[in-house]
Amino acid sequence: MDIHCELFGTLGCHLCETAEQVLQPFVAQGLIVELRDIIDSADWLERYALTIPVLRRIDNGQELNWPFTEHEVYQLLHQPADH
Repeated sequence: MDIHCELFGTLGCHLCETAEQVLQPFVAQGLIVELRDIIDSADWLERYALTIPVLRRIDNGQELNWPFTEHEVYQLLHQPADH
């Protein structure tokens, strides 16, 4: 799997920790997930403050807002990059 994603969240976010657990099987298969703390960017803070955790594909910008399931992550990862 050669897909890179970002997981937007923040420290102390229990939902973010749960989202990381949902992503673990995909990481084990080679998915690269970069953890992004929304506090590091005013734009991220404004955009995601009320919706974290949010999983975003870097190649096409598609996003999944929490709550998401393994099935929904699978669908996100198996869509064409230009979708």
